[in-house]
Amino acid sequence: MKVLLIGSGGREHALATGLSADKSVTELHVAPGNPGIKEIAVLHPISISDNQAIVDLAKSLAVDLVVIGPEMPLVNGVADVLRAQGIAVFGPSKAAAQLEGSKHFAKGVMRDAGVPTAKSFTCENQKEIERALDTFGAPYVVKDDGLAAGKGVVVTEDREIALQHALSCKRVVIEEYLKGPEISLFGISDGKNILPMQPAQDFKRAYDHDDGPNTGGMGAYSPLPWAPTNIVEDTYTQVLAPMIAEMAARGTPFVGLLYAGLAVTDRGIRVIEFNARFGDPETQVLIPRLRTPLGQLLYKAATGNLIDSTLQWSDDSAVTVVLAANGYPADVKSGDEISNLNAVNGVTIFHAGTKDDGGLKSAGGRVLTVTGVGSDLTEARDKAYRTVSQIKLAGSFYRNDIALNASVAEKGN
Repeated sequence: MKVLLIGSGGREHALATGLSADKSVTELHVAPGNPGIKEIAVLHPISISDNQAIVDLAKSLAVDLVVIGPEMPLVNGVADVLRAQGIAVFGPSKAAAQLEGSKHFAKGVMRDAGVPTAKSFTCENQKEIERALDTFGAPYVVKDDGLAAGKGVVVTEDREIALQHALSCKRVVIEEYLKGPEISLFGISDGKNILPMQPAQDFKRAYDHDDGPNTGGMGAYSPLPWAPTNIVEDTYTQVLAPMIAEMAARGTPFVGLLYAGLAVTDRGIRVIEFNARFGDPETQVLIPRLRTPLGQLLYKAATGNLIDSTLQWSDDSAVTVVLAANGYPADVKSGDEISNLNAVNGVTIFHAGTKDDGGLKSAGGRVLTVTGVGSDLTEARDKAYRTVSQIKLAGSFYRNDIALNASVAEKGN
C-alpha cells in the first residue's frame, strides 16, 4: 500500500513512524515533512494550503491512501477534492471539518445529538459579549469561533482580558467554566462506525504548575491511571457515537479522526471542544502504544470498513515533553542550531519545528517532542526527561511537571 501523509509537525512525525512500522505500507510519502521524517519517508516540498498541488502529487504517486494531518487543509476542503478523484482519504470533508472550524457549528451539532457540553452564547458585538461575560462570571472562557492554531481560547479571571480577546474575534463563543481535570479521547471513524482510542492528557500552559499563556500543548501522557475506569465506554456512548450518528443524519458523514476534549466534572463528562484530526502532542504518546497496524486501520476507516475492527494497545506508558523555542508562544526565535539529540533506549525524538539549513536548526515554536515509553509513567518520564535535558538549543525551555502528579499517584496505588 502506498500512503501519502500531509503535514510537517510532531504529530505527522509520530503518524509517519506508525505508518512506516506497518508491513502493509510499502511506500510512505510525506508532504512537506521535516528533517526527522526524512529518515523514514520520501519528502515532497509542497504547500499544505494548495489543494490542487496535493491532488496532483497523490495522482502522480498513484497512492492508495492519503492521510491529512493538520486542520487547515481539512477546513479548506482538500478531502473533498481528493475523493472526487477516487482517492481514499483519511480525513473529514470540508462540511464535516466544521466541527473544528467553527465552535458555534460544533455546539449546534452537540445540541442536536444530545451530547453533554458547557452552556454557551455565540456573540458578534460588544453588547452580546458583555451580557455573556456577566451571565457566566469568572473564570471567563472565551473562544474564537474559527481556527486559531491552538491559541484562540482564553480562560481568565480578568474580565478586561476576556473582553479584549472577545472583541478581537469576528465571532466568539463564550461559555461556562467546566471545573474538573481534562482528558483527550480520540475516535477513528469511517462515517458510520467509530472506534474509541485510549485517553491521554495534555498540558496547555507554557510553564510548570499550569502557569503562563495558553499554547498548542507542552506535553502529554497515556494511559491515565486516575481516570474513571469507564471513561472510554462513557465517551463512546455519550459523545463519539452520537456525534457520528448526527453528522451522518445531516448528510455530512465524518470520516477521519474525531478528537474530543473533555472535562471530567462532578456532573459527569462534558465536551470542551472537538478537533477534526489527530491532536498534538497527544498523538506522540498514543501512536507508540498502539499495536494495531496503523496503515491498515486508517485505510479501513477511509473506505468505510471499520465494522468488525478493534484496537490493540500495549500495556506500556508513554510520556512526551515538548522542547519549545525561545519566546514561545509569542515572539518565537528561529534559526538556532540544535544539537545533542541522543535518545536513550525507549525514547523517540519527534521533530516539529525543525529545518535543514547547514545543520539542524529551529524553525517554529514547538521544536521537538521527546517521548519516553516505559513499564509505568515514572519510567517513561525518566526516559523522556533524561533525553530532553541533554538537547542543546539556545533559549529553549520545557515543562518539568508533565505527568508528575499522575506518576506519583500511580506509585501510591
